[in-house]
This record gives sequence, C-alpha cells and structure tokens, in this order.
Amino acid sequence: MLIEMLKVILLGIVEGITEWLPISSTGHMILVDEFIKLNVSKAFMEMFLVVIQLGAILAVCVIYFHKLNPFSPKKSAREKRETFDIWGKVIVGCLPAAVIGLAFNDKIDALFYNAQTVAFTLILYGILFIVVENHNKNKEAQVKELSDLTYKIALIIGCFQVLALIPGTSRSGATIIGAMLLGTSRFVAAEYSFFLSIPVMFGASFLKLVKYGFHYTGNEVAILVVGMVVAFIVSIIAIKFLLGYIKKNDFKAFGVYRIILGIIVAVYFFIK
Repeated sequence: MLIEMLKVILLGIVEGITEWLPISSTGHMILVDEFIKLNVSKAFMEMFLVVIQLGAILAVCVIYFHKLNPFSPKKSAREKRETFDIWGKVIVGCLPAAVIGLAFNDKIDALFYNAQTVAFTLILYGILFIVVENHNKNKEAQVKELSDLTYKIALIIGCFQVLALIPGTSRSGATIIGAMLLGTSRFVAAEYSFFLSIPVMFGASFLKLVKYGFHYTGNEVAILVVGMVVAFIVSIIAIKFLLGYIKKNDFKAFGVYRIILGIIVAVYFFIK
C-alpha cells in the first residue's frame, strides 16, 4: 500500500506541474505511466487521470477566490459587475470545447490517444510557441488587462481550446498561443487560460465520475484523495511560478522543452 501511495504522490506532482505549464500533462502522464503502474483497473486509471485534475482546479479557485467572487462584500458595485463580466467571458470561451468535447471526445481519444500523436503535438506546439514569440517580439500587446478582453476574442480563444482535445496539445498551451496571436499579453493569456480551465475540467471530471460509477473501494477512495491533495498543493506552486516567470520571460523555453520531450517520446516508443 505504501508503494502504491508513493506512485500516487508522484502522479499528483506531475499533474500539478504539467496542468498549468504549457507542456502537456497528457504527454507526461503517458511517459510516467510507462514506468509507474498503479495496481488498479484500466477503467479506474482512465478516470483517475481526469478526476485528479479537480485538485489542480481547486488551486486556481483558492488563488483567485477574491478576483472570481462576484459576491465579495469587499468589492464595489462596479467591481462586482466586472467580476460577472469575467465569468461571462469564461462561459463564452468554454462553449466551443463543451460542444465539440461532448460530441466527439470519446472518438477523438480512440483515434488520437497514442504515443505517436502525443509526440507530434508536443513538437508542433513547441515550434509554434517559438514562432509566435518571434512574431510578437517587437509588437505591443493590445489586451493588457483581462477587462480589455472582448467577448469576440474570448470566443476565438475558446476555439483554440478545442485543439486541446487532441492529446499532447496542452489545454493551457493551445489557449495561450491563441490568446497571444489575438494580441493579449502573456499575463492575460495565462490568467484567462486558468479561468477557462475551471468549468472545462470540472465538467470533464464530473462526466468521468458518472461514467465510471460511484462504487469505490476504500483503496480507490484513498488513491483519489491523495492524488487530488498532492495535485492541489503542487498546482499552487506551479501557478505562482508561471505568473512570476512570464513577467520577465517569454514562452520560448517551454517550446524548446516540448520539442525535446516530443523527441524523447517518439524515440522511446519507436524503440519499444
């Protein structure tokens, strides 16, 4: 049991880091799963890898609780309206992924959830990060505050989030690239990506829980709880790191990392 819990802790750490950094949690989970096998059924493992994201999402809710709470007594009427406006943009941005995901998620997973696709998308979006950063190098961001984000831009960013249905893309990676192409600052792109994740990942986790059923052994409950708690703690660290990092740096380093990881994944599974 101790060994299994250590495996769960490691998976929670990987989830907490990779869910927020634009480097693909799926790509890392596929590699980790090759070397660390939990003693659980395949169906439970598939559910666990999605539901563990609840811990990561709670980190966003805690860090941004005041900013996202429209009922805070500490906010003026104008600030409350601005908070409702943020939620409106989040809902609009989630619509494309909700529609496409509900209709085609299982088919997409069946077709693309494999090492070859993950390696390809890791490398492709790694290159795109470098290209987009070079493209924006001498350009000033048009959207420097989340309040400046229009509903039209929010919807288009939401369309980029649909790309993350392809394993290895990275939900945060797709939305950040889309947002930056549309003229947002790195900081706004990252924050909006965090907020978009709340309804999307809560919805995905709920669907997985319903699909799996609510019949768990004591061991399975322990695995879920430990995984989510670790993901929560590590996510807080990862989010604060990313926000601090992009104040002084661009996303090129993440692009290079993705390319290297994609090559490693491709070579490993080719040799295997």
